Amino acid sequence: MSSYHDTGVVLRTYKLGEADRIVVLLTAHHGKVRAVAKGVRRIKSRLGGRLEMFSHVDLLLHEGRSLHVVQQAESIDHFPALRDDLDRLTRGAAVVEVVEQLAQEGQPNLRLYQMLLGALRTLASRPSPLLVPAFYLKLLAAEGLRPELDVCVGCGGEGPFVAFDLDEGGVLCRSCRRGAAISPGALELLRRILGGDLVSALAEPASPASHDVEVLATRAMEHHLERRLRAVGLLDHH
Repeated sequence: MSSYHDTGVVLRTYKLGEADRIVVLLTAHHGKVRAVAKGVRRIKSRLGGRLEMFSHVDLLLHEGRSLHVVQQAESIDHFPALRDDLDRLTRGAAVVEVVEQLAQEGQPNLRLYQMLLGALRTLASRPSPLLVPAFYLKLLAAEGLRPELDVCVGCGGEGPFVAFDLDEGGVLCRSCRRGAAISPGALELLRRILGGDLVSALAEPASPASHDVEVLATRAMEHHLERRLRAVGLLDHH
């Protein structure tokens, strides 16, 4: 058993015993890590405020058999804007919930780590109604599940496209239509998000098309994970 340095983002925390807390982290070089932060719930603890959800921290961890132990944690970015605004908080929770599901314990995934940090930084500086769905779509593409948006997944035709099928992972023409209807505006946004025009797509105001993209991206991610996402339900109700 040895100690190691890494940087990480806190995905989730929960209480352990009287004064300790278990922290679930996505680290840059060790994948998902579950660690005990001892004594952090005591008033005098220096670590407590540094190990909250979304916190980006520089860590010294001691490797344990099942749970690692946080020996030191220095704050890199606390993302206060995500905690002070309900909309940002809810969208941030929708981002980290999916990351926790996709990340594998002890399996480094630097791209996922960098995507998570990028999403949190963007959310803190300029929240967008498309940030969460764009993040989901980019993650699916990184997992090798980029939606097919340019040819019908039923017949190979070139459109026009009127529906999207989650099982087939792409758009459908009128002859093959099944699954959920898709509007021309939503299809254009999907193509911009996945085709290199992400920054301008994120600047778009909320619209029926952006709502359709949010619904489709959420369903696609839930289909991939084979479970419902808790935080997305909060987005619909706040």
